[in-house]
Amino acid sequence: MARDKHMHDLLAFIAVARERSFTRAAAQMGVSQSTLSHTVRELEEGLGVRLLTRTTRSVSPTEAGERLLRSIVPHFEEIEAGLAAVGDLRDKPAGTIRITTTDYAAKTILWPRLSGVLADYPEIKVEIIIDYGLSDIVAERYDVGVRSGDQVAKDMIAVRIGPDQRMAIVASPTYLRDHPPPRTPKQLMAHNCINLRLPTYGGLLAWELKKGKQQLQVRVEGQLVFSGTYQMLDAALDGHGLAYVPEDAARPYVESGQLEWVLEDWFPKLPGLHAYYPSRRQSSRALAVVIEALRYRG
Repeated sequence: MARDKHMHDLLAFIAVARERSFTRAAAQMGVSQSTLSHTVRELEEGLGVRLLTRTTRSVSPTEAGERLLRSIVPHFEEIEAGLAAVGDLRDKPAGTIRITTTDYAAKTILWPRLSGVLADYPEIKVEIIIDYGLSDIVAERYDVGVRSGDQVAKDMIAVRIGPDQRMAIVASPTYLRDHPPPRTPKQLMAHNCINLRLPTYGGLLAWELKKGKQQLQVRVEGQLVFSGTYQMLDAALDGHGLAYVPEDAARPYVESGQLEWVLEDWFPKLPGLHAYYPSRRQSSRALAVVIEALRYRG
């Protein structure tokens, strides 16, 4: 409290010295003239030296007052400048945004759209964590999560960042030459299938398939298990088996002849990817910039 009073007394002295008037300084500070006069007098008594020369017509600093002004005014000006700079941050997007997502979403959506944002907003930092575990973003202290629309909890604010997508099964021509392609989902059991591990549940991703009104979840087996889409694609490209991946991730390799579609009439259509964040959280300007950059406009 004593420190606060000393700061207040010094500010009162500076105001009077600058205005050369108790009346004008009091109006500026929103106090009465008598209160201001009493404050400065207490400061002088505490220092044991007169700081202001008072006459009926004017007020001016004494030599001691001038010396004190030269000593303290620059520091108060620095403080004011610092406070103003911090205030500017309210209008300038800044801070770190932590995002949990899959490698597929990071490569095809997040990075292409956020790379330009980072150049335009140098005060924004983005941390992208690859995780197929469907993490609790509140408990894990993430700002944003990215999931398929049907996986977002209802108490979250969700923003679509991609169109509905199909999942696909692919294999290399080399693999299919040695292993006749399956004609039905049941025949997948006879194939070497490349699986995706889901760390949250410790299990493997079931292959969801759909044809007309028929919907299946197939648990497949094989020699390889990965934790990312692009490792599965690489394994399929090298002829190690069938992979279940987003259709558009595999399409360039199918078009170039490096992969082929398998059971194409069973490819399911899934809700598009969404970015989501807690509804009770106050949105920062940095978060708003990131979400707007990711928003799907198709």
